[in-house]
Amino acid sequence: MTNLKILFTVIATLGVFTFVANVIPQVQSAVPEEIILTEDTTPEELAAIGAEVYAGVGGCTACHGLGTRAPDLVGVVGGTCTTRVEGQSCKDYLWESLVNPTAYIVEGFAPIMLDQSRTLDGAQLWTLVAFLESQGGEVTVTSDDFAAALAAADAPPPPPPAPVDPADIDPRQLMVAQGCLACHSFEGEGQQIGPPFEALRGLDPEYVLRGIVNPNADTASDFAAFAGTMPPTFGDLMSEAELSVLVEFFVTGGQ
Repeated sequence: MTNLKILFTVIATLGVFTFVANVIPQVQSAVPEEIILTEDTTPEELAAIGAEVYAGVGGCTACHGLGTRAPDLVGVVGGTCTTRVEGQSCKDYLWESLVNPTAYIVEGFAPIMLDQSRTLDGAQLWTLVAFLESQGGEVTVTSDDFAAALAAADAPPPPPPAPVDPADIDPRQLMVAQGCLACHSFEGEGQQIGPPFEALRGLDPEYVLRGIVNPNADTASDFAAFAGTMPPTFGDLMSEAELSVLVEFFVTGGQ
């Protein structure tokens, strides 16, 4: 009798979970289509590709659209971009905003955005410009704009850089070159988007390194509102020697 009760309980439990699994709407997954950009790509197609970059690999939604970290762009920026800098077209303003984002800061927001050319190639950047132009304005990006980017993509990769002696790496200069002070503070300079670098002193070097190369693995509780802001690309942008020097500098305080 006991065994029958156990069997009945197991069957009933499986039945309930099977029922629940079948009543939940199922979404069929699909392999993302390969994006092919050619000189014949229309402005509308460029904007559509840019929308995918904006919501996907570009990581733009981590800051834009929240109304706190960065200005809202969807639906409005294409109609306001020509009024930002006198004499600058919408296309040129948006391009500069991507590759030199501190050139013009919208009032009320901190300069936390990094140069997007460090994580996106030229063709992707132009599709972003097209998408942003389409948000309330006219897409003026043409094949002439991204022809150079396509040529650069077809060029053979440059040879790997020669090994660098860690003794020749200045951690302070590296910190500035990587734009760290756009979000972190050090010795009174920089922003308070992320923890100050003084707070890293004495911590486990492996923990600090993980925070640089995989910043979304851990988020300091005091800065949870800014989770997802830091790009996970610094492990690719810096060499092993640079990362080692920077981590040691943060952990030891430069001592």
